[in-house]
This record gives sequence, C-alpha cells and structure tokens, in this order.
Amino acid sequence: MRLVTWLLCTLLASSAWSDDAHHHALTEEELGSIHFPTSCSKNTATAFNHAVALLHSFQYEDSRQAFEAVAAQDPACAMAYWGIAMSHYHGLWHSGDTAAGRQAWQHAHDLAEAASARRATPREIGYIEALGEIYRADGSKSDDYARSQAFEQKMGELAATYPDDSEATIFHALLLDVTAPKTDKTFAHQRQCGEILESIFQKQPHHPGVAHYLIHCYDNPALAEQGLTAARAYAKIAPASAHANHMPSHIFTRVGSWEESIFSNRKSADLAAAAEATSKNGEARDQRLHALDYLEYAYLQSGQIQKAKATLDAMNALAPMTGLTLTGDYALAAIPARYAMERSQWKEASSLSPFTEGVPWAQSLSWLAIGVGSARSSQLDRAAQAEHQLATLRDAAKPDSPYWSSQIEVQRQEVAAWITDASGNHDEAAAQMRSAADLEESMDKDAVTPGAILPAREMLAEMLLLERHPREALAEYEAVLKLAPKRFNALHGAARAAEASKKATPVAAK
Repeated sequence: MRLVTWLLCTLLASSAWSDDAHHHALTEEELGSIHFPTSCSKNTATAFNHAVALLHSFQYEDSRQAFEAVAAQDPACAMAYWGIAMSHYHGLWHSGDTAAGRQAWQHAHDLAEAASARRATPREIGYIEALGEIYRADGSKSDDYARSQAFEQKMGELAATYPDDSEATIFHALLLDVTAPKTDKTFAHQRQCGEILESIFQKQPHHPGVAHYLIHCYDNPALAEQGLTAARAYAKIAPASAHANHMPSHIFTRVGSWEESIFSNRKSADLAAAAEATSKNGEARDQRLHALDYLEYAYLQSGQIQKAKATLDAMNALAPMTGLTLTGDYALAAIPARYAMERSQWKEASSLSPFTEGVPWAQSLSWLAIGVGSARSSQLDRAAQAEHQLATLRDAAKPDSPYWSSQIEVQRQEVAAWITDASGNHDEAAAQMRSAADLEESMDKDAVTPGAILPAREMLAEMLLLERHPREALAEYEAVLKLAPKRFNALHGAARAAEASKKATPVAAK
C-alpha cells in the first residue's frame, strides 16, 4: 500500500499564502497543509499541493510521481517540471540523481521561457532560475557545497522579493541548514533558520515543511531543546509519511528521550516497509534502514539489549536490494557495529565482516569496529589492518567530502590509540584519543546518523578509568553527557568513575 493517497483534496486551498487558521482535522492519509499557487491549470492545484507536501517530507519518489502526474495533466506546466527536478535534489544527503534532475530542470526552464508571455509568472521563473544554480553546474561532487550556497542565496532573494510567499521562505530556511558549515559551532545558519520558521509555524501550524525543517535546524547540541515542539508536532501533521514519523527522533536523540525515539522509529519503519511493495527504487528501504539505525541507537541507550538484538536480526533478515543510497548503506554498516561496540563485546566487533558497499564513510564503520575490537582483544595485527583500511578510506573520501574524510580520520585515530594502549604506552594512547575527541567535536554530526558508533571522548574516559585515573575519567564522561545526554555507557562510566574517585554521582548523570 502506498504511503499516500489522493484523498488530499482536503488540503488547504485558501487564497492567503500564510493563513492556516481554519485547518481541518487531520486524517491518517494526510501529509499536512500546503498552499502553493501556480499558473498551471486550475484543475491541477490540489494535485500540485499534494506533490509539494510530499516534497516537504522528503518522500522524493512519491513526490516525483505526483509532479509527473501534474505534468501529464498539464504538459505546459513549467512548475511541474521544477517539482520533478526538486525531487532529485537531496541537499542534506548528497544522493540525488543529478542527471535526471538537470533534464527535468531544463524542461522547466524551456517551458517557462516559451510560456512566459502566456502563463508563467515572474515568481515561478524565480523558483526555476534559483534551482538552476544546482543544475547548471557540471555535476561534479566537488562543487556540491558551492552550488547549494548559490541556490540558498537565490532563494533568499526570491523570498525577499515575494514576502507573502511563505513557500519561498520555507525552502530558503531549509537551504540555510543545507549550507551550514559542519565546523561552525555557533550554529549561526541554524539559528537563522529557526528564527525564520518559528514565526511561520505560529501562522501555519499544520505545514509539514515548517515542522520538518525546524527539526533539522535544531538537530544540534545547542538548539535541540528548542526543537521539541516541532518534533512532537510533525508526525501528527503528516501521519502518512514514514520520514515525518522518523524525523522527531532527531531531536529525541539529542535530548535523550529514548522512548519517544523508539515510538517514532517503529512507526516510521512500519510505514517504509509497507511502501517497499510499490517502490521502484531503494528509497523506501533507505527510509526503513534509517529508522532502524535510530531505533537501534535508542534501544542501546535505554538498556533494551534484547530489542536491540531483534532490530539487528530484522535488518539481517531483509532481502538484499539494489538502489540504496548513503542513508541505507550507512545503517547497514552502523547497526552491527553499534550492537557489538556499545555492549563492549570486543571479539564480536573484531569478527564483523567488512562492509564493502557504497561510499567510504559507510565502509569505514565496520573497520572502526573491527579495529577497536581487535585492539581490545589483543589481535594487534588485525587492528593494524583496520587502521590501514581506515587511512585508505579517509584518503578516498577526501576529494568528494573533506567532512567525511575528517570523520574517518577520527576513527583511524581511535583505532591507533587502542593499539598504542594495548602495546603498553598508556600516556601516548590517551594523548592520541584526546586528539581524536577534539577533532570529532570540532564538527557536528551529519543528519544521516544518530551519533558516533562510540564517541571518542567516551573512549578516552574509559581509557583513563582503566588506567586508574578516575577523576580525569569523570570529567571526560561529564563532557560526553553535555553533548549526548543520557548515553548509557557515559552514565554508567560516570557512576563508576565517581565511585572510584569517592565523589558523589554527578548531576549530569542523574
């Protein structure tokens, strides 16, 4: 059964672009309230709103099909092809089909030019021209960020030109998050995004994109608490969307609300599983695996080991599928690594099979587990092999993504530190692990992951505790809990360190 139906005829059709005061009661088939006026045939208005609602919830495959249906009904509708091109732009994930998107964008551009005197409005041309910043480029991965920056600037200009067009403003806010530097720990872009969307949220409390993008912009340690209202609203706004049911867990993970995260991801995984029957690519499976990774993380942090094992088993029982992107591949590698390492089962981690699919930063996860597990179970040759593989993957990632290359370097340093520790040089090992922790914390996490397999600073704390430096270990555990509240191993380690140093259990661990 498909995630959505054409029962969205009840979507808001008010002529006001920002007034959502008279919204009806939501039903299970719905995706929220959208009003995106176009110059296309009037009988396509409801279908176009439906397609945009899907787009706002990153249901890209469904959205593409809905925009294609609009184009079939009105072949002169340039904005339908804009929507198709938008469905191929996955700015946060870097996994869209650039060639297909460029083809759809070119069709939109040609139609807008040909029809400008007849129907296409300057506002619509503005949308199409802004998206051209993505698709006029040569398509190489190395300029993804620059192209997204240009797109963000053009959408900001469009929003300023048409201040009553909340859709332009909402898409611009998303792009502020897409272009936020991962090393900016002031979260300036995300704060601006939040300021923009919060005012719209008051006027349009049932808009899926507003709640969705607030969650993304608040998905960081500094702002997560501010995201709880949007997180607790989004799945109710768009109950038919697998992604809308998953997204609240980004905030729940940041604040350590494990039961809320579990509820969100179980519902999301079920909806995505149902969608796999009719999905023509790997998107539904990607959504399902993404939810399972966050679910695994929440089970492990809440001490529900049997359910964590059941989640791993459920993943392993899935039939292989082609067409997965980073999202699915990352989860396939992360879940087994998490299950072994969070439980400190070092021989189990050492014996994991290397993940060989997809991008280097998915493959690196299994080598991290193999390397740390081997070093901690006295298999130093195997650990050295893992460190070498991580160095190779780090170098392979650098041309396309310096960010992920740095993330893999953190993992390599972690393995190297445990090798050094196993060799008996404990002070040097602690210094190496501290370097890994500092590098890791100079960057924020990517949206694809609920968090590191094990935080480097948590490993540093354990290393210090093992070497009988409980006061220093306690300080490191407390630092972990400030960034990742209620992490199970950090809480447990802090309690052990406090007891060993004859201190009271720290406030952060209560």
